[in-house]
This record gives sequence, structure tokens and C-alpha cells, in this order.
Amino acid sequence: MNAEHRTTLVRPPARGTAGSATAVAYPNIALIKYWGKRDERLVLPVTDSLSMTLDIFPTTTRVRLDPGAEHDEVTLNGVPATGEAQRRVVAFLELVREQAGLPQRAVVDTGNTVPTGAGLASSASGFAALAVAAGAAYGLGLDATALSRLARRGSGSASRSVFGGFAIWHAGRDTGTATDADLSSYAEPVPAGELDPALVIAVVDAGPKAVSSREAMRRTVDTSPLYGPWAASSKEDLLGMRGALRRGDLDAMGEIAERNALGMHATMLAARPAVRYLSPATLTVLDSVLRLRRDGVPAYATMDAGPNVKVLCHRADADRVAAAVRGAAPGSSVHIAGPGQGARLLDERG
Repeated sequence: MNAEHRTTLVRPPARGTAGSATAVAYPNIALIKYWGKRDERLVLPVTDSLSMTLDIFPTTTRVRLDPGAEHDEVTLNGVPATGEAQRRVVAFLELVREQAGLPQRAVVDTGNTVPTGAGLASSASGFAALAVAAGAAYGLGLDATALSRLARRGSGSASRSVFGGFAIWHAGRDTGTATDADLSSYAEPVPAGELDPALVIAVVDAGPKAVSSREAMRRTVDTSPLYGPWAASSKEDLLGMRGALRRGDLDAMGEIAERNALGMHATMLAARPAVRYLSPATLTVLDSVLRLRRDGVPAYATMDAGPNVKVLCHRADADRVAAAVRGAAPGSSVHIAGPGQGARLLDERG
């Protein structure tokens, strides 16, 4: 794995213009899942999580300060944001203004290339890009750790998209009485051995979920009798995953990732009422992954809070895995991703 995937590629604020900055970030897929908060306001997770940042589906965000404006202006893919999407961005900008000590409102223009709200980590890339762009536009001058803490406040998984390659998000042990600058909940890169991995992403349903991740997470933590045992086992999974990464052992990584994801979905099915994201097409794709392994192809599935399946495999096997997945779920879109870069500023000077 190239060394650039192990470190953040955040650029210094000087690459933007005064009061304006543009950033790009990529989604990440958790191999050890983040599922459950112990503090909703500060977005502090119950368990550590570990992910791979992708090299596809970037989000590009421009933030421009507008001193004469009375309200923030937010557009998503050229359309004015409304409802919860607008509220989350404005609330995030308030955090940035508080840190910067500046009152100016901002114009935010975001372009997503990943379906929003479909369990494909659009909030991870979105808030990582927003953290980098807003931090630069407001002149915060944050290092990578501080950017990770900031991105976490918009979306927990965004803390990991600040970094390229593999990253761990530390749950920390702080309480809500700590100041955000001191919180031990942030992400950092994870060293990996010789790996050339790919994630084959099967988008069986690109539509928004009927139950949001936030609501599903809250319901699971509050009502599922399986949540506590899964959270405890996730700690062991993390230790095993870090060891497998160091060794460059993709088979061990895949086995751990698959059981961790299936366990997470089991906690949702046991919630009251149940949350079920897995569709018939999801199960068909999962069956195709089992057939690949029986045929000697190392392939392992993981799913986030949605019906879409990601399959970890060696890059050399990615085309065969993609063909098998495509055949199992006709009509689905299938994409091949490798480890991607961390969030970074783009040069607004062209």
C-alpha cells in the first residue's frame, strides 16, 4: 500500500483565497463498525472503529464567507438544501464560527458524487470536506487531529475521512464536561503491511433509507438486547483487525469485517421495533460472496446502515468479484474502489 494512503493530505489554508476555500474528501467504509453513541451532542461513540477511505465518490465543497449575509446559504448538487440537511450544515458552521471568533455567515456549495442517505458514507465525505473548507475559510489553521475532532461533530464517520487509507477512530473515554479541543475521540492513520486491497461496492438500492442512521442507531442502543454483547465483541474484533492489517493478512481482515458487520445488523433486527436494512437483493449478493469463497476466491462482505454491500478482496480478484456480484443482482450498479487519499484543500487559483 502506498505510504500516502496512511497519512492525511490536508493542505495549509494558504491554498485558498481570503475568506474562501474549496476542499475534496472521500467516503470511507468501516471494517470495524461505528454503531452507537454514548454522547449525542459531542458525537462520542461507544466503541472504536476502523475504516478504509475510498478513491471513488468524492465530495467537493466550497465555503465562502459573506459578511453582508444574515443567514448561511447551502446548496447540495446545485439545489438549495432544506430540512435536516440544511440544519446540520448550519449547526456545523456555528461550531466553526465559535472556534474562529468570527460572526460572518457563509455560502456553502457542495457537490456529492455518491448517493446521499443510502448507506454509502456520503455524510463522511461531506462533513470531512466541509470541515477542511470551513476551517480554512474561517482561518482556523487546524492540524489533522483537530480537523478530525471537528469533522466528528458533523458526522462521526467523517473523522476518519480526514485521513487516507486505513484509519482508526478512537472512542475516547471523555464525558460531555470536557472541552472539544481536549477530547480523546478522534481518528488517526493505521499502519498496514503489504496489501493491495479493493472494495467492490454493489449498489442494490441508491434511494434514501426509510429509517435514518441516527434514528436506527439510537433505537438499537436503547432497545436491542444484542447491542451490549456486540459492542463488547467489537473490541476484540478491533484488536484482531489491527493485527491482520500489520501482517497484511487480507483473509483475516475479511473474516473479522464480515462477522462484525453481520453482528451489527443482528443488533438492529433485535431492536424494538426492528430495523431491517438488508433487502432480498442484499441477501442474494451475500450468497454470491459465499460462492466465491467456496470457489477459492478470497472475498468478504460488509454492510453499513443500508442495503448496499461492499466486498473486500485482493485487487487482482476485483473484476471477478464484480462480475459475480453483478450477476447475482442484475440492475445493481457495481463499482471497484481502492484505498484513497485524505481530505485536502484544492487550489482556488485554478
